[in-house]
Amino acid sequence: MKEWIKSILVLPFNVTITIPFLILYFSKFKYNIPPIIQISIGIVILFIGLFLLIWTILLFDKIGKGTLAPWAATKHLVVQGPFKYTRNPMITGVLSILTAEAILLNSIHILFWMILFFFINCIYFKLFEEKQLEKKFGDEYIKYKKNTPAWIPNLCFRKK
Repeated sequence: MKEWIKSILVLPFNVTITIPFLILYFSKFKYNIPPIIQISIGIVILFIGLFLLIWTILLFDKIGKGTLAPWAATKHLVVQGPFKYTRNPMITGVLSILTAEAILLNSIHILFWMILFFFINCIYFKLFEEKQLEKKFGDEYIKYKKNTPAWIPNLCFRKK
């Protein structure tokens, strides 16, 4: 099995499918059809999240020559596509998918999972991932980190 398929199954699949399923199962979830506007908003957010997730996975594979997983990390720093505007667009995609699930399923429990997942990633990135990227890519990553926000996209089209 190609490494990137394994990384998808272990990471985003578990975060967006397995864990929400278990949350719903153990919370004895009962589905109520939400209003059409809520469904519409949820679907738009879901597609945005899926688009970001797929795009970033493809960039990791094609440009980075690796995967989203730490055990098969990219060999090259990826700063193209959505990575020009934020350092964590893949996680933003996953957060969007979880938000859409919470909206579409009317689940406060999934919303709490999304918030917890965000905070776990904030801590993980600060304590581990950023240090590893600085070691691996040196000044190239330090400059990128200085010029590119972690979460809120930098939509200014200025040259860096």
